[in-house]
Parts: sequence; C-alpha cells; structure tokens
Amino acid sequence: MKLVVVSAGLSVPSSTRLLADRLTAAVERTADVDVQLVELGELAVEIAQNFTNGFPGRALAAAQDAVAEADGLIVVTPVFSASYSGLFKSFFDVLEPETLAGKPVLIAATGGTARHSLVLEHALRPLFAYLKAVVVPTGVYAASEDWGAEGLDGRIERAARELAGLMGGLSAARPAPARAAATDGFVDVVPFEEQLAALRPTG
Repeated sequence: MKLVVVSAGLSVPSSTRLLADRLTAAVERTADVDVQLVELGELAVEIAQNFTNGFPGRALAAAQDAVAEADGLIVVTPVFSASYSGLFKSFFDVLEPETLAGKPVLIAATGGTARHSLVLEHALRPLFAYLKAVVVPTGVYAASEDWGAEGLDGRIERAARELAGLMGGLSAARPAPARAAATDGFVDVVPFEEQLAALRPTG
C-alpha cells in the first residue's frame, strides 16, 4: 500500500515534520506501506504560480500525482491564527476535484499551546469531510508541552492503527478496473461503521 505524508512545516527543525515522521513510523510498525513525503515548503512557489497561471510545475504535479495514487494520507499542519496554514490549504485547493474521495486520511497539527487543539475538529476534519475523504476517528494534536509528555505516544499509535486498518480495508474492497466496468459503474463499498468495527479490539 502507498502512504503519502503531507507536511506543511516551514521551520528547520520543524515540529510539524517531527510529528509527521512519528506518525509515519507508527503506521510502518502496523502495516506494510511504501511511504512518500510531500514537503509543502518546497512547493510554495509552484503552488502560488498554479493559482496565477492554472498549470502545476513539475514538482507540484508529481506531488499531486502521488496524492491521487495514494492508498492513504497523513496530513500535518502548523496552527496559524487558530486554523491550518494558508500553504496547507492552498495545496489541497490545487488538487483535482474528487482526488481525495474515499481515501483514508489521518489529520494532525502542531501548535504552541494546547488551547488550539480543537483545530482538528473545527478546521481540519470539516475540510477533509468536504473533500470526501474518510477521516480516521483519532486526530493528533501536539502542543509544545506535549513533546516527551505522557499521552502523545498513545494518540499517535491509536491513530496509526486506525489509518492502517482503513487503508487495508478499503484497498481490499477496491475492485479491479475490469470488474468495475462489468458492474455498470456500481462499486461495492464497505460501510464506514463496518470499517470502524474491524478496528476495535475483539477481546
């Protein structure tokens, strides 16, 4: 399975990239995935040019293709003005419509204070629900005081298991192109409730 990690961190070193790396490592411990990292800071100029001329540059086009081909995504943004960063939003604005439809997405964010933790629910989750992604139940927010503190590791591991489970379930349920053509355009879909039930411990 192909996992694409989108990091919108701008500083070096970046706590956003650190959280992205820890989430990625947790998924790799749970599932067999091929990982591709998309650093949005490196694409900022091409994203801006895409808005003005309507055409992606080579690096941006490669990132768009990677997201389109992914079986699942981890997306991580720093918090700016109590929401996701403008660069983060701009990248998803230049994707083709329906690119994220049906894709499992793990949402995460970093900030200087725990007071911004609700950014996951009032900004990120609605954005990806609008884009028709399947957002995993557990989002991960890391404030400055969370690094090295109890609780962050548990949230990372839980969110990673949820993402890996959804990626495996949706990948297995995805029909081959020939089969999809033979069913007159109708595709079997595993209900989200069944996907979540498969992730719950049975003991």
